[in-house]
Amino acid sequence: MTRPRTLALVIAAVLAVAGAGAIAVGVHDEPAAEPVRSAPPAAPLSAPAARTGSDVLTRGELLPTSSPTRVRIPALRVDEAMTGLGLNPDGSMQVPTDARTVGWYTKAPTPGSLGPAVLAGHVNYHGTDGTFARLSTLRAGDQVKVTRQDGVTAVFAVTRVDRYAKDQFPADAVYGAIDHAGLRLITCGGDFDNRTGHYIDNIVAYAELRGTD
Repeated sequence: MTRPRTLALVIAAVLAVAGAGAIAVGVHDEPAAEPVRSAPPAAPLSAPAARTGSDVLTRGELLPTSSPTRVRIPALRVDEAMTGLGLNPDGSMQVPTDARTVGWYTKAPTPGSLGPAVLAGHVNYHGTDGTFARLSTLRAGDQVKVTRQDGVTAVFAVTRVDRYAKDQFPADAVYGAIDHAGLRLITCGGDFDNRTGHYIDNIVAYAELRGTD
């Protein structure tokens, strides 16, 4: 495994060496998000006080670090438990082991803290639709609510949803440093290529922190 660097730089290096296969996602029983290598972006310089209630945050305000436990996406009727995802021995990101559970990449920021928190879910798993099967239908303004271990629910608003060919995955935009608390929801997309055994695209929903419940 490489020594810790920023996510964007390491993923860019992986892509340069391995080509499209570095972000390949699998058929029904394989990953629903591209492999990730390296450590998370830098943490905020100072941790703000915890917020409770229905606070409305201005852009740039942050929450303290706290691991997520559940995600709700009302527009998709998603209400699922979350699990931490680390790294496999080969440096690729682990993935959820069932169709429903959503994974949070533990090497990235926690939802609500500075930087892009990364959630991964299956589009299809062993022939069963995954939690993120309809991720591409999200629209700007749709809410994503992430409950955290500190009891605070971080409320994000979707800003856009994009689809990328695997050999054109924008690592900087997805994993690179940002000046606010962001969220990235990632799954497979596009057509399924029977020859390679992979979906041809990735779907990424981008969201920003808007408040707390």
